[in-house]
Amino acid sequence: MNVAPIQFRAAPPAAGARTAAARTAAGRAAAVAMLLALSACVAPQAAVRAPAKGPPVPAPVAAGLDRVIGKDARALQVLLGAPDQDVREEGARKLQYASSVCVLDAYLYARTAGREPVVTWIDARLPNGDDIDRASCIAALSRRIEAR
Repeated sequence: MNVAPIQFRAAPPAAGARTAAARTAAGRAAAVAMLLALSACVAPQAAVRAPAKGPPVPAPVAAGLDRVIGKDARALQVLLGAPDQDVREEGARKLQYASSVCVLDAYLYARTAGREPVVTWIDARLPNGDDIDRASCIAALSRRIEAR
């Protein structure tokens, strides 16, 4: 007895049904249309210019600190008198001014090799170690007798 193999055929698509390829193409087209519509809502961005080459611009200095920041050791001595401590290390210098009101540490670094070191940072504290406003400390130290 010979038995014929059974062959299965896919049922014809129902009316209105799409193939997987057709659904994928329709989804892509809808996504592209949505992106185009959304891109029309975005405001145009201003052109970004590359920064001009040259020396770096120093950060703005808080009011009152400009009397010290960027100054060399001679200018500090004119303003505050002789320092109570003068510590020199490789490439850096710390001048410390102390009074009964506050202690000020001025850190001087040369911005470029071979140039005079200038104050780039200052710390201020009360004699007991608590924080004090740096500008207030500078003002107090500039009024002391040693600064005159």
